[in-house]
Formats: sequence, structure tokens, C-alpha cells
Amino acid sequence: MLKKMLMPLDIQYFANAQPPANTTGTLNTGTGANSTKPNAYYDKLMLELLVQTDFLHAKFAQKRPMPKRAGDTVNFRKITKLEPALTPLTEGVTPTGQTGQVQAISAITHQYGDYMEFSDLVDVTMVDPILKEYTVEQARSARETLDILVREELNAGSNVFYANGKTARDALAKGDNPTIDDFRKIVLALKRAHVKPATDGKYVAFITPEVAFDLMDDPKFLKAYEIAQNAKPLIKGEVADVYGIKFIEIINAKVFEEEGADGVDVHSSIVLGQKPYGITKIKGNGDVQTIIKALGSAGTADPLNQRQTIGWKVNAFAVKRLYEEAIIRYESVPSNA
Repeated sequence: MLKKMLMPLDIQYFANAQPPANTTGTLNTGTGANSTKPNAYYDKLMLELLVQTDFLHAKFAQKRPMPKRAGDTVNFRKITKLEPALTPLTEGVTPTGQTGQVQAISAITHQYGDYMEFSDLVDVTMVDPILKEYTVEQARSARETLDILVREELNAGSNVFYANGKTARDALAKGDNPTIDDFRKIVLALKRAHVKPATDGKYVAFITPEVAFDLMDDPKFLKAYEIAQNAKPLIKGEVADVYGIKFIEIINAKVFEEEGADGVDVHSSIVLGQKPYGITKIKGNGDVQTIIKALGSAGTADPLNQRQTIGWKVNAFAVKRLYEEAIIRYESVPSNA
């Protein structure tokens, strides 16, 4: 009977706590110790789904776990590049030498989280298919939250290259399409700055589907793509590996909506060298914690045992650009945007 009652329910039903049209009474209710039993199941489900989620902005970050009870600030350190010693040594004379410099870059961690409230028509003491679906969606939402935080940090960098020789975002207009030559110029700039490739001797470009669409029409891109089409992609989301660049299509990539000339959307592509940004979490504390509050757990705030919640929380997360010279934002207006 329970299975029959659950099958036709709308997914928004429990959030609104309205009774189903063709049923009477309530579904399962429960309190006490038994209501905590499924926590291990939902925790496992949440973590497994997070691993399988296709959000990739953090893929090439330096990952630096923080020890517990170490405060809310992480300090990344980097050594400045030493200049070549081109002056010949003079016999018996010790040169002046160089002074090493270590630069500290600080990032403050923050908590993130969200929850959903359910009525007493759903009982968290059982592995209910509706609760499972909500847990799946919360897992996706949690992962997307972290992905957008990383995306926004990457897009706040100071190195920008505009399509078609333009010099500002608000000057970009229809016709300022992304081209493979622009990406090649960006990689040339990275090489001149002595920036190491991101992975497998290649630089990485995060692009929107619209940018990928235009590149597939670029004759130079298409020719190189056809030559390398038998090469096996090594990265999830990779659409091409040409001219020393691994192009990774990202659904969640940044779009500056209506910020171009005449209100056109400007698409951002991020080109990366080797680990130019870092993320951190608390060591041993996991990425995301699932929090289940059973009916009646609120005490006098829920006197009739009518409310229960499932939520997620990230206890500490921070992302920071570390090497500005290794992150270049390329802005363009795809033809099909």
C-alpha cells in the first residue's frame, strides 16, 4: 500500500506539506532513536554522488587540507622566480648573490550549506524513494555551490585577453567570435611568462558549449582536430587536444550576461597553466556533511512532531588564485550565444 501511495506524488509535494489528492491520513511518522538509523545510508549516498558529479572547475587546483582547530585562515606560500646569473665570476671575488623572497597569500575559509524541510508525511526512519531523490538533488546542489565559488575566483583574475583585438568587455559585439588563433596567442603568452603546462605537457582551457561550437567551425581548429581525433582524451569533459591545449567543455562556465556592446552576452574561457589556484578544506572532516533532523528533534519548536529536515554543510572551504600569470581569462561573443 505504501509503495502505491508514493508513486504518483509530485516532487514538490513534501516541501509544501500538502496532502495527496487521493489518499487520507498520513504516511509514516517516527521519533526517537530509530530515526537516526538511516544517517549512514544517506551519508554514503551523498558522498558517492558528489564524486560522480561533473563539475570540473576545481580539477586543476592545488588541494591543501587544513588540520582541525587551526583557525579559519590558510596561508599559501610561493617563492619568487630567481633571475639568471649572467655576469662571469671574478677569481677570488664573491658575488653579491640574490635574496630569496617568499610571498604569503592568505585565504579565509567559510561555511556553506542549505536544507529542506519536510512534513510528517515522510518518515526519515526509512529509505524512502522521495527522500532519496531529494538527497540526490541536494548532492548536486552542494557540488555546484563549490564549483561556482571556484569559477568566480578564477574569473576575478587580472589577466584578460579579448577576442578580435578588442580592449574591453563592453566593446565586444556580435562578430567577436572565439578563434583558435586567439587561444594560440594566449598559450604563447603563458610560455613567454615561463608558465608550466597544466597536465601532460598541455595547457587547459575551460570553455562554454557555445565557444566549443564555434571552434568546431574554425578551419585551423578543425584541421588539427581531424589529425588528432584518434587520440584518447584523458580528462572528463575534454572535447579536443590541439595546439598544446586541452579544451574542456563546462556547462557551468562563466557568462557575463548582457555586459557586451548592445547588451550581448560575453562568454569567458579560462586558460590555465600548472596549479595556479588552491582550494582547502578541513583535514579528515570530509567535503560535505549530511545533516538529518528527525520529527520532534526541535523540541518545543515542533510541539506536534510535524517537521523534519535534510541538509548539507561544508564546514570550511576557501579558494584562492595563487599565480596570476598562469590564469588568463579569454572573453568572446560566440555566434550562437
